[in-house]
Amino acid sequence: MSQKLLVRRAAVLGAGVMGAQIAAHLTNAGIDTVLFDLPAKDGDPNGIVRKAIANLGKLSPAPLASKTLADAITPANYDQDLTLLAGCDLIIEAIAERMDWKQDLYKKIAPHVPAHAILASNTSGLGIDALASVLPEELRHRFCGVHFFNPPRYMHLAELIPASTTEPAVLDQLEAFLTTQLGKGVVRAKDTPNFIGNRIGVFSILSVIHHTRQFGLGFDEVDALTGPLLGRPKSATYRTSDVVGLDTMAHVIKTMADTLPQDPWHGYFQSPDWLQALIAKGALGQKTGAGIFRKVGKDILVLDLDKQDYRVADRGATPEVVEILKLKNPAEKFAKLRESPHPQAQFLWACFRDLFHYSAYHLADIADTARDVDLAIRWGYGWAQGPFETWQSAGWSQVAQWISEDIAAGKAMSSAALPAWVSARDGVHTAEGSYSPSRNAVLPRSSLPVYRRQRFPDPVLGERFAPGETVFENDGVRMWHDGDDIAVVSFKTKIHTVSGAVLDGLQEAITRAERDFAGLVIWQPKEPFSAGADLAGALGALQAGKLAEFEAMVANFQATSQRIKYSLVPVVAAVRGLALGGGCEFQMHSAKTVAHLESYIGLVEAGVGLLPAGGGLKELAVRASQAVGPGGDVFAELKKVFETVAMAKVSNSAVNAKELGLLRAGDTVAFNAYELLHIAKSEARALAEAGYRPPLPARRIQVAGDVGIATFRMLLVNMLEGRFISEYDYEIADRIATVLCGGDIDRGAIVDEDWLLKLERKHFVELAQQEKTQARIAHMLKTGKPLRN
Repeated sequence: MSQKLLVRRAAVLGAGVMGAQIAAHLTNAGIDTVLFDLPAKDGDPNGIVRKAIANLGKLSPAPLASKTLADAITPANYDQDLTLLAGCDLIIEAIAERMDWKQDLYKKIAPHVPAHAILASNTSGLGIDALASVLPEELRHRFCGVHFFNPPRYMHLAELIPASTTEPAVLDQLEAFLTTQLGKGVVRAKDTPNFIGNRIGVFSILSVIHHTRQFGLGFDEVDALTGPLLGRPKSATYRTSDVVGLDTMAHVIKTMADTLPQDPWHGYFQSPDWLQALIAKGALGQKTGAGIFRKVGKDILVLDLDKQDYRVADRGATPEVVEILKLKNPAEKFAKLRESPHPQAQFLWACFRDLFHYSAYHLADIADTARDVDLAIRWGYGWAQGPFETWQSAGWSQVAQWISEDIAAGKAMSSAALPAWVSARDGVHTAEGSYSPSRNAVLPRSSLPVYRRQRFPDPVLGERFAPGETVFENDGVRMWHDGDDIAVVSFKTKIHTVSGAVLDGLQEAITRAERDFAGLVIWQPKEPFSAGADLAGALGALQAGKLAEFEAMVANFQATSQRIKYSLVPVVAAVRGLALGGGCEFQMHSAKTVAHLESYIGLVEAGVGLLPAGGGLKELAVRASQAVGPGGDVFAELKKVFETVAMAKVSNSAVNAKELGLLRAGDTVAFNAYELLHIAKSEARALAEAGYRPPLPARRIQVAGDVGIATFRMLLVNMLEGRFISEYDYEIADRIATVLCGGDIDRGAIVDEDWLLKLERKHFVELAQQEKTQARIAHMLKTGKPLRN
């Protein structure tokens, strides 16, 4: 086989929740996708699939990067359309978790699978070898498991599981495809039940269930303890089970019971009575409106086992346990949890002890290295640290001794001894790599070529990546390079807000890039790209009556955006996460933006009673004029973006940001966040190699003028009368319309950029002095939510 998997067309078999969402994500990635299911009993034979595709637009979070992409998925059924498989390069089976059903389907499709195509099962835990056993010989070497986590667009993890017959090249190609094209973090798992993520993750949930009862805690109490306080998602344990579905949860537990009879913890692989009772009643969690938790009006109720009824969910973590969990030193934290007589502390120690014990005992069977387990749990379950990282940071040998003492005292869930390798080492993660018990060696990361695209992979404990050579830094930014001709500038402020030091630093970075480099990339080591202007600093200057200082800051903001736009070397913005306000404006002025799919971009100033004044409105006016050409209808172009700005809309993906007019059609959408820097540097270099020159100054901008403003006002009056906006919203939107249309001048008048920038500044400064705007800013700083006054 060639060393590159070329996927022109893919097929997904099974249009259930998971199959439809996998098809959606393939389509997000620009892959022509066919979605199959059973033929409908009556009416349109593809009715089942069409319904599933229509449902994609209703799900939250949205599986599609743009609702329009639903039309790109081809519906098909197994009775009439199997010939469509002939044109597919990748076929992913995602039907219900029944071995017999999957095998029957494989027999049916095998004659139609082309000789080069890869067939993969998105099973969450069935044996890959057993599934492969019914395939014809020539297809077995192109078959493997690929397990996406739900929801597949957002969860970074994809487990890749070979059958004993899978050709190694097939796995390498699929890993490269999943990483770059679909943006996944790939972990290779062994063919054992539930693989890595669910084997360890579901055990963790089972141990929490066991200890909840043992220590007499409430479900709400446990969720308060096992969520953000431990660096885990807000949905913690029981709420996560409700979201996943209690029936699904019970199914996964049963799979463990059926397939792992020799597991020393086998006695715990059963759904507790209360879970079975809820399922029998049809209370399956979020999808049925009730499960462990249930919402009644504004109240969240939780099941109380003592009362055999729901009560208000009001039990949290006690202050003394919260104090322990806030300790910065992990060794001290674990010692205190183990010593404390408080049932909540005892519960947490017991859960960690049994998780560490289980993970160590099974590491050799389920994974190649400890790194694979930690990354699988982080990427699949959203934990800040995996089990081995947590254990090692708390002091490997001391914790191992405590676990052994608890096993000897009969306190642990299993009497199985810790493996011998645990006491022979002082940890599993080192700077050189992570421990593999099956090879009794420390193994480095994968050497597949695709990983050369990741300058800073997601590090596990003990990993350090060279930070590059600093060119210069101030309080706001650091500019650095890797010994090549493209420099990188990163912000040092909290959530990468734009302060005076960031503005000065960016201008200095561009000056140095023009002199010493071929291009410059604005990139942040962590999300977000930028949450916008430093509101706290701005409010402080205003309230202290330093108006001249405030006006100078706005002028400097605009000057920085213009410096980005007219730099003699290409400035490329590498965006991921939030790019709001000034962060959005910086990328609008760059030569090109490379945006990670999960980029939430918006000119949100209206939400804090302001309007964009870092050149954002000016840039939208320039683009509208350029789009229509001399004498064209500028208003028609402005109308597309006016609502985006006036309603402070934020894109729900990079694709959606293009639809909203906040990214350009030619900007690049990247799927893997860890490849973003590589792609942005490549784009900057390509522009430089092509003899980059900045655009000529925009001196002939045709504006919509007074007629445009009047037309926007009519729209706004209707919104005001319909109570969609407040009177103050009207004033802000009116000023946005005024700037976008070039002010109160004749329709079709010609202005330059300076004219528009002055208008932006004038209206921004006037709004900033209003009491209502200052109240909005203060409210946003205090609560993180917009105030509608």
